[in-house]
Amino acid sequence: MNGYELAQALRTGERVYGTCVISPAPQWPTMIASTGLDFVFIDTEHIVLDRTELAWMCQSYSGHGLAPIIRIPAPDPYRACQMLDGGAAGVVAPYLESVHQVRQLRGAVKLRPLKGQRLESFLQSDQQPDGELREYLANYNRDKVCIVNIESQPALDALDQLLAVPDIDALLIGPHDLSINLGIPEQYTHPRFEEAIQTIIRKGRAAGVGVGIHYSGSILDEMIGWAKSGMNLIVHSSDLTLVRNSLTRDIGQIRTELGDTPRESKGAASIDV
Repeated sequence: MNGYELAQALRTGERVYGTCVISPAPQWPTMIASTGLDFVFIDTEHIVLDRTELAWMCQSYSGHGLAPIIRIPAPDPYRACQMLDGGAAGVVAPYLESVHQVRQLRGAVKLRPLKGQRLESFLQSDQQPDGELREYLANYNRDKVCIVNIESQPALDALDQLLAVPDIDALLIGPHDLSINLGIPEQYTHPRFEEAIQTIIRKGRAAGVGVGIHYSGSILDEMIGWAKSGMNLIVHSSDLTLVRNSLTRDIGQIRTELGDTPRESKGAASIDV
C-alpha cells in the first residue's frame, strides 16, 4: 500500500494495519512485508534514529509495498518536511492541541513546497490554492498522509475546530498520554477514557477522516471493540515489544518444561511509543 492508497482507505473507513518499527536492521523490511501489513509506523519522538537511517528505512519499506509513516518529535513543520524529503509516505505530529499547530502540519504535508507568506495566507484562511498552483500541489502531495495525534483533554475540547482544518487524513490516539492527561493513568477501561475514545471515533468518522490508535497487547480486547465502533487505523505494538514478549513467553515455557527456576528480570525494555 502506498501513501495515496493509505490516505484513501483511511478516509473511506477501510481498516488498515501496521506496527511500530524501531529496528533499522536491513532484514526487517523483507520480514515485516511477509506479514501482510499495510504500513509501518516509525517513531522518532521516543526512539533514537538519525535522518540517514530513517531515509533508508523509508525507501526500503516503500520498495516492499508498505507505506512508511513517521512520527516526528514535535509539531514542527520543518521537521515534517525533512521526513517527507527522506521518503516518508506520511507524518504524525504528536500532542497537537491547537488549530494553529494543525494548520502548520497541513502546510508541511499537503502544500509543500510552498512556504513563506504565500503559504501562511492559505493556512490562515483554510483555503485551497486555485488554478495551476492548486493542480501542481495536489499532484506533488498526492501520496502524502497527514495524521494528527490526539493525546490530551485540550485536544478533545478543540476537536471540532481541529477537524475543520482541510486535508487531515486521520486522527491517531496516544492512549498512554491521553489517559495520563485525563487524570486516569493507564486506566483504559475507565468510563471517562471510553467516552473520550468514542467521541474521537464519532467526530473523526463524521468528518470523513480515519481514526486510529497505537496500542500494545494490554488493550487488545478494547481495541477490537473500538474497531467495531469505527476505528480503522490500527497500529499494533512494536518490534521491540513483540520480540520481548515472545522471548519471555518461549523461554519461560522451556524453563518450566525442563524444571528450571525462572530468573528475575534484569530490567524493563518498555518504551512509551
